[in-house]
Amino acid sequence: MDINPYLLMALLAALLAIGYLGARLRRVHGQLSRIREALTDMKAGNLNRRVLAGESDPARQICYDINQIAMSSQAQLIRQKQSQQAYKRLMTSLSHDVKTPLASLVGYLEAVESGMVTGEEREAYIRVAVDKAHRLRTFVNALFEWVKLDAGERIFHFQLCDLNELSRHIMADWVPLLEENHIAYEIEIPEAEYMTRLDPTAYTRILNNLLQNILVHSGAAQASLTITETEEAARIMVADNGKGIAPGDLPHIFERMYRCDQARGARGNGLGLSIARELASAHQGTLTASSAPGAGTAFTLVLPKAP
Repeated sequence: MDINPYLLMALLAALLAIGYLGARLRRVHGQLSRIREALTDMKAGNLNRRVLAGESDPARQICYDINQIAMSSQAQLIRQKQSQQAYKRLMTSLSHDVKTPLASLVGYLEAVESGMVTGEEREAYIRVAVDKAHRLRTFVNALFEWVKLDAGERIFHFQLCDLNELSRHIMADWVPLLEENHIAYEIEIPEAEYMTRLDPTAYTRILNNLLQNILVHSGAAQASLTITETEEAARIMVADNGKGIAPGDLPHIFERMYRCDQARGARGNGLGLSIARELASAHQGTLTASSAPGAGTAFTLVLPKAP
């Protein structure tokens, strides 16, 4: 019986195709089994698990996508843990920054009310109590601002403003405070108007926080505010000649609740600079710092000009 060579070739080709498809199916089945095992592992909480795939693997794109999802979920989990740690630090800080001065305030007021102190000593107790009350109010206001920013509930009222005129008004309020604290000052603000779109209250808060940082933390004898402007942006620099910031602290000073060493940050609440940077970001601007121990600190705020 003669066998048609063409039929034989077709049969061999079919067998080869079946063998090839069978091998591919076994390979796909094995890869799907590995994917299923990895997904089960990830579902159990092991987000470090990855699905290995070669360039020629038929399900490599699926493996890449699964790995990408795992890495994204892992990064989100890390951010959540960091956020939880930040809130724990916040609660710890609140316990100290509110409870301690509040107890002291109550003690001074009770001494006055009970008549334990009289005359000049009574007046001194009242002055100390008022000072502590002001500090508490400042802290609570900063805390509310931070909470609103963190929750995305801060409402901004952007409007076209003359940046230079607004800056002059802000600095006029600060001059008496700087003089009272024996801090010499230099203010360089261009006379020509510079129109840009900003929230006046938020901009005022940024400068207030930066100047308050000098007043409370720097130990400076001199401070300055310098504004330079181009067609694209305004550059507002707030600087001092104080003790400066250690290199190890400088990268972290804008982090929420971060405090430098006790010599610099004993009275701080770790919110002012964080709030200032977030407000700058809301204006599509940037806030950076440069410093060195013993050489003072310079904060640079860059705000884009209104189109």
